[in-house]
Amino acid sequence: MWCLELLLPLLLFISDASCQWNVWLPRDISAMTNSCVVIPCTFMYPSGIRPSRGIHGIWYFGQPYPQLFPPVVFKSRTDVVHESYKGRTKLLGDLHQRNCTLLINNIGTEHSGRYYFRADLGGANIYTYPDFTELKVLDQPNIDVPEEIVSDESLELTCYAPDNCPDMTPEIQWMYTDYLPDPEFSTDLVEESNTAVLSNTLTFTPRPMHNGQLLGCRVYYPNTTLAYERLISLDVKYAPRSVWVNASSEVMEGSSVTLHCEVDSNPPARIAWMFGDQELLWDTASNVSLMLDDVIPANEGIYTCVGDNGYGIMNTSLYLAVKYPPHEPVVNDSITVVEGTTLALHCSTQGSPAPTLTWLKDGQLVGTITADELSVLTIAEITPQGDGQYRCLAENEHGRASSSLNITVEYAPVLLEESKCTVVREGVQCVCMATGNPEPTIEFYLPDLNITINETDGRYNFYTHTDGHTSTGMIKLREKGERVDNGSPAVNVHCSISNAYGRESILLELQQEKKYMMAVIVGTIGGVAVIAFIIAAVRYVGHNNKKENGNPRQDVVLENPALYYSAVKKDKQNLRKKVGEDGDYQSVGTMAGLERQELNYASLEFIGARSREGASGRRDDGSNYTEIKAK
Repeated sequence: MWCLELLLPLLLFISDASCQWNVWLPRDISAMTNSCVVIPCTFMYPSGIRPSRGIHGIWYFGQPYPQLFPPVVFKSRTDVVHESYKGRTKLLGDLHQRNCTLLINNIGTEHSGRYYFRADLGGANIYTYPDFTELKVLDQPNIDVPEEIVSDESLELTCYAPDNCPDMTPEIQWMYTDYLPDPEFSTDLVEESNTAVLSNTLTFTPRPMHNGQLLGCRVYYPNTTLAYERLISLDVKYAPRSVWVNASSEVMEGSSVTLHCEVDSNPPARIAWMFGDQELLWDTASNVSLMLDDVIPANEGIYTCVGDNGYGIMNTSLYLAVKYPPHEPVVNDSITVVEGTTLALHCSTQGSPAPTLTWLKDGQLVGTITADELSVLTIAEITPQGDGQYRCLAENEHGRASSSLNITVEYAPVLLEESKCTVVREGVQCVCMATGNPEPTIEFYLPDLNITINETDGRYNFYTHTDGHTSTGMIKLREKGERVDNGSPAVNVHCSISNAYGRESILLELQQEKKYMMAVIVGTIGGVAVIAFIIAAVRYVGHNNKKENGNPRQDVVLENPALYYSAVKKDKQNLRKKVGEDGDYQSVGTMAGLERQELNYASLEFIGARSREGASGRRDDGSNYTEIKAK
């Protein structure tokens, strides 16, 4: 209160100089509830006025005009005041000394407002000064908090308590500071507008962890029960310090996936999901989720969540793998090549995980198995055996796919070992077989006659057949020709095979018909055996008949021996005829078609001797006979 004592003489000096109706009092003043407050006041009036009945003063609340009947706070003439101020107010100043200082005790928040002073010098010299004091009655202390608290920057928080009650001096104490890093405290007394305010400043460096923490200021008056507290929550601004996203994951093609991102920052950051340089989604929030529906392989890649709140920027990425079965492989087009060409067959596909690629030819493995999205099968100097279908098979754990191509190998004709000439019953049969691509053309040439056979005429049966890349030609020479020293016919037949890639002429080898020769040999031996068997049988029958007639030594005499031998000879000729029939010409498709029929053998059945004339079994001349039949 020492400031008021210095201020009053100065104000009196100024009043003598101005000699006008003036008042000096603080524009604003504050006090804690249930405490007291002193409103310093000095007033002036014109020097020409002489108070006749002394000087009186009145304090009004809220309004300066008596006709509006404002509440009377204090009145020097009487004790009549407003109900809410009874026993609470006291004039500390001497009105004759132009000091109108007012004390209000035990104030409450209802006493907050404007206070006006009115000077009564007697008669018409009554004047209400328009200036006023604004009283603020506080139920908690004020804390001066900066507009912005930034992490890692020094922070000062000041707690204020009014010190305008002469009987009580406040003290200030900070609360909940144990978790602060190295806090510092300082106390000061601030005088402003003729009022006094006690302050206590807390200094520390906040961290992101302090955001949202409570701090408190406590004002109390020693030796009283009066205490006041105020709590604040720290709003610490800090750049994003963590960006959390899903772990990298794998999803199947066609499924859905949600990518989550949470950013720890204050204020909340602008969160954006990026795929490469493309921004897919953004929002200002603490978390953002990106949903991908019907995922395709093109969605595979790195997704980045970026958080930016103006105080800093941070990002975190994840990798999204899209799993899918192999796509249909891309292979070369089907091609036609010439024998000896070197080929490179390419097979490429896509799949996740990377598929294995396998080359198959006509269902059989060729080359090596490749665990990659590209496989190259090299065929060096391809041969006719390389002709066929090639299939590239792509497989992974989610499925398989394949693509095929055909390779056609063209090559010069090649004579097959089945080509030869063979002796048959009607003459000589020549067969020429060759393979090639395009299919070979077959001609026969008879150099002895200087004849080229490529169609059927009266002397030659010419036959051709094509099966795939194999051509078969056959002719039958009806004349066997001259015999050589060993008895075989002399045959001189050339086979000519040709296509776009070559021509070749070969002399066909003559081979005896093995089954035909075997049939002749077997027929001859069989005929002799049959005759021997018949003679033995006849002798045996005759011997038995002789015993029955009591003449065991008498030999069997055949009736008409000439007829007997004629019959045997006829059967033998018939047998040879059948054997000879096996050598007849048959159609030739392949060499297996040249097989001959098996030899038919005659069987004999003996019928007991009997008489031509009845059961006696004898002729008129007494001789026995037996019939022989062939089945």
